[in-house]
Amino acid sequence: MRPPGETAGFLMSEKKLMKHPARVAPMLFSHALCSVVALSALLAGCGGGDDDGNRAPTPASTVMFPGDNTLANNLLGQCAVPRTGINPATSRPYPDRAGSLLTEQRWLAAWTNDTYLWYDEVNYGNPGALPATTLAYFNTLKTPRLTPAGKAKDRFHFTYPTALWESALAGEDVGYGATWLFPSSAPPRKVVVAYTNANTPATAPTAALLRGTEILRIDNIDLVNDATAASVAILNAALFPSKAGETHQFVVRDPGATATRTVTLTAAALPAAPVQSVRTLASGTVGYLQFNEHIGPAEPALINAVNQLRTAQVSDLVIDVRYNGGGLLSIASQLAYMVAGPTRTAGKTFERLTFNNQYPSINPVTRTANQPTPFYTTTLGASSLPPGTALPTLNLGRVFVITGADTCSASEAIINGLRGAGVEVIQIGEATCGKPYGFYPTENCGTTYFSIQFKGDNALGFSDYTDGFVPQNGKTTGIAAGAVVPGCAVADDLAHGLGDPAEARLAAALQYRSTGTCPAVALASVRGEQVLSADGRERDPALALQVPDGHVWKKPFLMNRIQDR
Repeated sequence: MRPPGETAGFLMSEKKLMKHPARVAPMLFSHALCSVVALSALLAGCGGGDDDGNRAPTPASTVMFPGDNTLANNLLGQCAVPRTGINPATSRPYPDRAGSLLTEQRWLAAWTNDTYLWYDEVNYGNPGALPATTLAYFNTLKTPRLTPAGKAKDRFHFTYPTALWESALAGEDVGYGATWLFPSSAPPRKVVVAYTNANTPATAPTAALLRGTEILRIDNIDLVNDATAASVAILNAALFPSKAGETHQFVVRDPGATATRTVTLTAAALPAAPVQSVRTLASGTVGYLQFNEHIGPAEPALINAVNQLRTAQVSDLVIDVRYNGGGLLSIASQLAYMVAGPTRTAGKTFERLTFNNQYPSINPVTRTANQPTPFYTTTLGASSLPPGTALPTLNLGRVFVITGADTCSASEAIINGLRGAGVEVIQIGEATCGKPYGFYPTENCGTTYFSIQFKGDNALGFSDYTDGFVPQNGKTTGIAAGAVVPGCAVADDLAHGLGDPAEARLAAALQYRSTGTCPAVALASVRGEQVLSADGRERDPALALQVPDGHVWKKPFLMNRIQDR
């Protein structure tokens, strides 16, 4: 991610756990973090680049640093433009001191060589001929190699302005309360409403946006066809408002309608709504919950949801994470425990982190012994709830998980962690994003860097889902056997609300539960919303909106996984 126009989305009241999040909190994020990137940086920041993956890495010695963190620590805070005064987020002086472009770039190289998971696959370059900015250099400090399916191996490399990143910790988001889905972000574009949050501008009577409502024009700009950079800038600014009070005019077409209507949306600072549509189905025996964000406020929301479903004595559960790109790994662990219960998870690891081969037993960021993430059985202080309170459980041996291409990282960890504990997971939807990786956000000179530093294995030692978890009747060619999951490939259904038993993916889950069979589906349509080439780049980035993966747009951390130990 690059400035300008980025807005933070790490929405949690976790000051207790994350006093200095940019320096100590490990995270598990996805590609869609690059959602609010400046158009000029879209290709460099989020795409795969032109490399074919076969060139030999330039050795670390070329950039003059040792194979430990000594130089990285010495160079940290040596800035070309040092910040001065007090950081309002920490109430402490900025740590910056006088440096140069080269000291910032040498720090990036040293830090990458020390902590990056694939540090030995990186081309570090020649210190006499490095790119003209630290961001441009950072974009080169990743592996050029590909996954077995031909995707960029590292699709999760990005930055964020530290001031905006820190401001996101307040727990509010500026927007309309609508989450956009991008079947195509380049002309001819298509943008629709994925879902809305209650009591927001998007659901006010004057707007009444529905799931599946299509956006046609914004501020008198043709969203579908306009092919000028100036117009794209206007569209981006309206879709992703930067401050409360901004007002923009939208021409929309409701699902199933032929006529259009015009609505005015005013951006507001909105609280998080990570859990929605908690209900019982099929005569009360099946529980359903829509889980959108692994953030601190999800802890009490998930507890309330599980208590509600437990009181209803559900015998099966459907967790809808089709638009959940990740977040706190601890939240994923807590939810998995609440599903499976104490007996199935006793003595088992939810996820074990593996760092680069320089650190077989030590966490290179915290410099402590590498300890596995357990199935957390109590609250952890990540929300308004006090730590140490026992979590409720449903004690289920089977769970249905509705997935999409935006199901990423911490959401995938739920699938992987439960399967590692012997819980049967039934996957309904499409292949997940494929991110068993994470990182510790690290701040230097006003920029927070996110570079893959670990992968996560379940209790069975499995993490080979770099091309996603895939339902067994989906497109499984080239997919590792352990990543093929029982269930049904089903295209997203924008004609019905989430949680509606008639919605195609939920209907398929209910059918599979009753009969063990999947509905007939044209598999070609299941991946029909992607607009990326094989290397992860937009077909026409110069005229694309700010969503490089062509799917759902969310605030940054939401497409990742955050390990918050």
